[in-house]
Amino acid sequence: MTLNNIAVGQSATVIAIAPTEAGFRKKLLSLGMTPGAQIKVKRLAPLGDPMEIEVRGFSLSLRKAEAQTIQVEIK
Repeated sequence: MTLNNIAVGQSATVIAIAPTEAGFRKKLLSLGMTPGAQIKVKRLAPLGDPMEIEVRGFSLSLRKAEAQTIQVEIK
């Protein structure tokens, strides 16, 4: 399952990040979006994009297309 399919309020564990643009993948990893990290979807923008998630104690906003590259497992 990918992160863009998680509902608001649900928690999940990051399994993998799909190979994408090297700079984007590196940025996600540096922000703590590493395999095994616990995340929670906090809210969605009124039109559904972007989404706000909590990872390692801080909030991060991702567009749905970016969230689609992150494989997760629901807790």
